[in-house]
Amino acid sequence: MKKSIGAKAAIFPMPVLMIAAYDKEGTPNVMNAAWGIMCGSDKVALFINKDHKTTKNIMETKEFTVAIADKDSVELADFFGIASGNNIYDKVAKSGCKVSKATKVNAPIIEEFPVVMECELVEDIENDQFHCVVGKIVETLVEDKMLDNDGEIDPSKINALIFDQFKSGYYVTGEKVGQAWADGMDMYKKVK
Repeated sequence: MKKSIGAKAAIFPMPVLMIAAYDKEGTPNVMNAAWGIMCGSDKVALFINKDHKTTKNIMETKEFTVAIADKDSVELADFFGIASGNNIYDKVAKSGCKVSKATKVNAPIIEEFPVVMECELVEDIENDQFHCVVGKIVETLVEDKMLDNDGEIDPSKINALIFDQFKSGYYVTGEKVGQAWADGMDMYKKVK
């Protein structure tokens, strides 16, 4: 039997995304955000507040990166969620992480995160309910050790962080428990 717990945000898991952009002087900023999704095979939507330093940077430069935080980077990822670029100038340098320039956009890559998508801003949506930044992915870079034998991303190797909004915890992905578009095929054939 299910028990009512009130109107709670109960979509889980939520990815731990590291969004990075330069300001107009070329100083990088990175923020930790869980409110992001793929919105097409080549686009990502980030539901982020306009007041974040990284959001302001994206609006100035029109380019940014979105990285996947992993188990090995949990401390750094959480730091970028705690420390505001509006209050701590050049928090990226103060973190001690290694930064490089993206290959196809004018945005920073934080080398400690194993998967990064380089994006161009294609839409900035604001209404009474939310603010959303939509980016077109123009390049994806992945650490070699995170790839399978066919050169594709192997999710079981990444140990990607997921955010628990219920108790503010971090968890990791890893175990494959099924195959999409296959495990339900027998059921589908029975009702078709």
